[in-house]
Amino acid sequence: MRDTVLQPRRKSREIKVGDITVGGDAPIAVQSMTNTLTCDIDATVAQVQRLQQAGADIVRISVPDPDSAAAMPEILSQTEVPIIADIHFSYKMALAALEAGVHGLRLNPGNIGGRDRVERVVKAAAERDISIRIGVNAGSLEKEFNDKYGEPCADAMVDSAMSHIRIFEDMDFHNIKVSLKASNIPMTVVAYRKLAEQVDYPLHLGITEAGSGFGGTIKSSVGLGLILADGIGDTIRVSLAAQPEEEVRVGFEILKALGLRHRGVNLIACPSCARQKFDVIATVAELEQRLSHIHENLDVAVIGCVVNGPGEAREASLGITGGYPVHMMYKDGEKADKVKSSDMIDQLVEEVERRAAAIREQKKH
Repeated sequence: MRDTVLQPRRKSREIKVGDITVGGDAPIAVQSMTNTLTCDIDATVAQVQRLQQAGADIVRISVPDPDSAAAMPEILSQTEVPIIADIHFSYKMALAALEAGVHGLRLNPGNIGGRDRVERVVKAAAERDISIRIGVNAGSLEKEFNDKYGEPCADAMVDSAMSHIRIFEDMDFHNIKVSLKASNIPMTVVAYRKLAEQVDYPLHLGITEAGSGFGGTIKSSVGLGLILADGIGDTIRVSLAAQPEEEVRVGFEILKALGLRHRGVNLIACPSCARQKFDVIATVAELEQRLSHIHENLDVAVIGCVVNGPGEAREASLGITGGYPVHMMYKDGEKADKVKSSDMIDQLVEEVERRAAAIREQKKH
């Protein structure tokens, strides 16, 4: 990419979560979290499978009680994507999740208990070669750091993370990734920047409690975009009050927007105006829905008139420029076919599917 504001990616250690590499030169992994009752095995498995289909590299499942821990072996046996057990308050649930065979743990320093409990979990994880995320949240900081700084802030979060990192390092355990999440974007960005200068562990990014599908997407895009543009981040989770699959889609869109990862169709569309020769808004909405199953990387430009249409279409794999009485379809930057409004979407979808199939076939060889 010739024109970029992105800083070189921070060099971090590599760790494994199941068969997914996090850190180093590995692609930035996209995560989400189930919101079913973990003890409802069928519902949880179904949601994990939907998340995997949406593209999630890693799925986190809360293990809050013995019934949830008891369900984990069966959930793991019916799913393929790496599973992280999300642990709060009870170190015993962490031990039970490790016994069940999870691929990773998330521990919250603010509520997991004293050093002896942390050490028991670390010892059990080390025996199984399982990585642990130290997950600091501004809303659940330990009392000592709230008292020290007077309120949640970036320095308090970094201090909390470092205190637990030191426990792990004292035990010669380095199979770690770290997160520093707050709903306050400046606080989160500053915290990650500060920690990135102190450790080389991979960092899991997120703006926690970001909000609704609409508002949370904006907050996450701004916050994660700032951090990722600094070259910081090895895995991300977009936290939305929406279906988890939407978190995955937004996560990939953020990475695609920065050119950091590509999955699925990248729709380039004009905002529409009085010059449009077809209903751009309705066309794009239908294309998004009908192309959601495509995983291959393709740029598709949908432009309602000839002001910017030919230029955008020339840079895309496929493009439509609005005209009258017919529109122009571009293929690989060249004028290809004249299409009617009634046929335009079907022809675009057919061509995208054909090209996606060719890419899949090429990868086999």
